[in-house]
Amino acid sequence: MQVYGLVGNPVGHSLSPPMHEAAYEELGVDARYVTFEPEPSALADAISGADALGIAGLNVTIPFKQDVLELVDPDPLAERIGAVNTVVFDDGAEDSTPKEDSTPKGYNTDAAGVTRAFERHGVELDGGDAVVVGAGGAGRAAAFALADAGASVHIANRTAEKAEELAGVVPGATGGGLDSLDRIRDASVLVNATSVGMEAPDETPVPAEYLHGDLAVLDAVYTPIETRLLREAADAGAVTIDGAWMLLLQGVEAFELWTGLDAPVEVMNDALRDHLTA
Repeated sequence: MQVYGLVGNPVGHSLSPPMHEAAYEELGVDARYVTFEPEPSALADAISGADALGIAGLNVTIPFKQDVLELVDPDPLAERIGAVNTVVFDDGAEDSTPKEDSTPKGYNTDAAGVTRAFERHGVELDGGDAVVVGAGGAGRAAAFALADAGASVHIANRTAEKAEELAGVVPGATGGGLDSLDRIRDASVLVNATSVGMEAPDETPVPAEYLHGDLAVLDAVYTPIETRLLREAADAGAVTIDGAWMLLLQGVEAFELWTGLDAPVEVMNDALRDHLTA
């Protein structure tokens, strides 16, 4: 039996276990998905211990996505984003490399979660103008993902300097404060990569008057599943994509990295949404 899991602190709220275990059951994969909650000071021990125990792969969440970068061999995208959320362990079985000399591989599937979510909804990114609200971890993944897909990216953040700093490393991007949100009027893509709308469901990061019918809006918030931003975007005629799609499709990417199998996306989606609405 293969063991996969999630490392973070806290992880009790995670929806990854039912989503992944539904996929294992659907495809007849002999595997389990479990959660681990080490203290921040014990992250290195947790990663090396998972490797020693033969765990096949890990998802990584808050607060460890940046720190784990130093403990793995990151792929180029994860290195550029500066965060890892998926670890693949290599037991050395296919070559002569001793296990103790191998280094786990690190990936960032949050970026794929963004691009796959837009693709799933028929949104063309190449050549588009995108606005990303937020310059934290989710914002970094979204900005790189959209730029790599061919969009021109503007990052708007409460602290303009942080947006400008991120824009400096994302190809062709620009950055500014929240006073630059009016650029949404001419954009084709909008990503809310902040938590606004989660703690206070009636809040939105974007004034409704900036939303329009030629826009596709992805809100990374998935609780509630329908945020005020998405309601107002729908009222304006925009394509709306809830945060569960990003959560699902980053998990799909991780599943495929770990197993080499095509993920049963609909089964995983049903399991995720069943738990979100339970």
